[in-house]
Amino acid sequence: MFDISHNNLNAINKQTESTKAPVPLSSAKCTYLHPARGICASLIMICSISVAGLAHGHGDVTPQGLDTDGLPEISKDVLSNPFREDAEHGEYYELAAELGKKGYAGNCANCHGIEAMSGGLTPDLRELTEWDDEYYISRVVNGTGGGMPSFKENLDRTAVWAIKTYVESVQ
Repeated sequence: MFDISHNNLNAINKQTESTKAPVPLSSAKCTYLHPARGICASLIMICSISVAGLAHGHGDVTPQGLDTDGLPEISKDVLSNPFREDAEHGEYYELAAELGKKGYAGNCANCHGIEAMSGGLTPDLRELTEWDDEYYISRVVNGTGGGMPSFKENLDRTAVWAIKTYVESVQ
C-alpha cells in the first residue's frame, strides 16, 4: 500500500502538529491508497477468486464407486427409480436412501451442495421429480460435456438409483 522512501518520510515527519494537513503527494512523492480503498480492493479480489474457484469447482470431482450390498441389482434398462416406496423395489427405500447419501457425499455434494441444496452454479437436485428420472439417469451416466463428468465407469445403475433415492428423501 505504501511506497515511501527515507527522504519522503522526513518530509512527512516535518509536518507540524498544528496544521495536521497531509503533505501534498507531489512533495512527498508517496504512492498511498486510502485504507478504505485498499480494503475494498482486497474484498473485490477475494470475491473474484472465490467465484472463480466455485465456477472451476463445478465438475471437479473424481468419480467414486459405491458399495450397494443389500440392494438388488438394477439393470441398465430401468428408466425410473425402482427404490421409491411405491415402485418395484420399494421395500429397499430406507437402505437405498442411506447408501445413496454416502454416494451423494462422495460424488455429488462438491458441486450440487450438501443435502442437494445447490449454491446456484449447478442445478438444484431437490427440484427433480419422478418425471425427471430419464433426464437424471442420462446426465449421471453420460455427463454433460459442460463440467459434469460421466459416472458410468464408477457407478452401476443400482448406485445411481440409490443416490436419486437419497436426493428424493431430502426434498
